[in-house]
Amino acid sequence: MGCRTAMSLIRIDNLTLTYRRHPAVHHLSGVIRKGSLTAVAGPNGAGKSTLLKAIMGEIRPSEGRIEHALTAHDFGYLPQAVEINRRFPISVLDTVMLGAWRRVGAFGRTGREETDRAREALSTVGLEGFERREIGSLSAGQFQRVLFARLLLQDAQVILLDEPFTAIDARTTRDLIDLVAGWHGAGRTVIAVLHDLEQVRSHFPETLLLARELIGWGATGDVLTPANLLSMRSMAERWDEDAEVCQPDGKLGRTAA
Repeated sequence: MGCRTAMSLIRIDNLTLTYRRHPAVHHLSGVIRKGSLTAVAGPNGAGKSTLLKAIMGEIRPSEGRIEHALTAHDFGYLPQAVEINRRFPISVLDTVMLGAWRRVGAFGRTGREETDRAREALSTVGLEGFERREIGSLSAGQFQRVLFARLLLQDAQVILLDEPFTAIDARTTRDLIDLVAGWHGAGRTVIAVLHDLEQVRSHFPETLLLARELIGWGATGDVLTPANLLSMRSMAERWDEDAEVCQPDGKLGRTAA
């Protein structure tokens, strides 16, 4: 996993990330292949969301590095729903149009072509006719469809999804999983943080199982084994939220097992 291959897109080498000076991801190494569809799974607090932000360059490593030749324009990012303020008075269409800002610039004007593309994206996610609705009036599932439409308009090569199917209805989940499968089929690289292991097994061919430290990374059937899941739970139970910053010997300050 650690060697560079012709198919590698993002290489992670001995990566340690800290949050408020405490370890969030500890000595992680591996490769994300171009065109892969990867689930990042693990318990709450395992460092999954932190890893996505580091891949985009929003968080600097405390140790190690992330290597790729991508720019900010190559990434499309869907944050967790709790990170988005839905009380801001903005329409569904204008929210989707935000996906075009990298092409037109922060202060650029969007024309008819971009508006038509936004309407088409809304139609693709099943929200035709919702253009003038304010986002605060939408259900959780409808709003998640809006965010996926924004990603469609952004047209990024690497798509990072942070808990994209949490707290939404089953029909919306199926529709959005179909969109993810379409991105994968088109050769885009998709990395999604997920909690539902059945969704991972059913729809994601590769899995990174993380509990601050790497448990397994590879084909999903080889990673989500009973032994690995037991190891993940054991590591989560031994976490010490007051652990010191990663030490030079590569060990975290944990409570005694």
